[in-house]
Amino acid sequence: MCEQRLRTLAAAFLLLCATLITPSRAEDPAASIQEEIWALPLPLPMFAYVVRPVGDGPFPLAIMNHGVSMNPTGRSFFPLVEFRDAAKWFAKRGYLVVAPVGTGYGAAAIDIPEHALYGPFFSKVGKCSNPNFHDAGLAVAQVDLWIIDYMAAEKRIVPNDVIVVGQSAGGWASIALSSLNPPQVKAIITFAAGRGGRVDGKPNNNCAPDKLVETTGEFGRTSRVPMLWIYIENDTFFGPALSKRMHEAFTAAGGKAEYRLLPPFGNDGHFFIGSPDTIPIWSPLVAKFLDEQR
Repeated sequence: MCEQRLRTLAAAFLLLCATLITPSRAEDPAASIQEEIWALPLPLPMFAYVVRPVGDGPFPLAIMNHGVSMNPTGRSFFPLVEFRDAAKWFAKRGYLVVAPVGTGYGAAAIDIPEHALYGPFFSKVGKCSNPNFHDAGLAVAQVDLWIIDYMAAEKRIVPNDVIVVGQSAGGWASIALSSLNPPQVKAIITFAAGRGGRVDGKPNNNCAPDKLVETTGEFGRTSRVPMLWIYIENDTFFGPALSKRMHEAFTAAGGKAEYRLLPPFGNDGHFFIGSPDTIPIWSPLVAKFLDEQR
């Protein structure tokens, strides 16, 4: 009964939610896109930023997973989409892009322990003495599976033509998703993927890095989805030494991932994907990778 009420509520939001429509000014009229806000009636309802080609579709699907903030105040001010320009780039290539806003963000970012109030934020890894990187990744990966099932049931997407893109913790969730080998997912792309970076706000201060590498290897044992991992030299969350160890553990265990380390960008390369200025840098790599998966 509770689940049915949540679905009904989410469906109502979908009807009431304002739709933002902004046609692209791309030179090719076929690349015209529109942006929307959807309420997704998933088992755990949530909002999503959606950008897609103009028309009825169906289209190939691209899911974009955002990073996390461990601070409730930070989550309350979290942007609707961290990588709008990147999402629009995928839409101009013909994808229906869905970027879900995780639970526990925006108005739902409630965390007042003294009054026993907690928001539904389900992506914590626990204490660094014994972090659970594995389940934190799979928790968000489950949302991706819900989205795929929902969009397929609505006949909005081309069957078995799904890609997943993730940044930071969203990239980590994408790596976790690859370990499940969903048959609909043909490729996964990550930017600065990982968990437990910048503990206490200190650059290159990671939470149990050996455990993170170990868990990456665990995901690699069953992962067979083609992946492209992109990292930046001046990433202060997951620096080159750590990201290379993660990649080595993943591929040694059997995972299929191409690793690319790009030159420094800005003050902190961790937020590389969020800048429109980086599109000319990463888009040729991503376009080549996606073309190879056809």
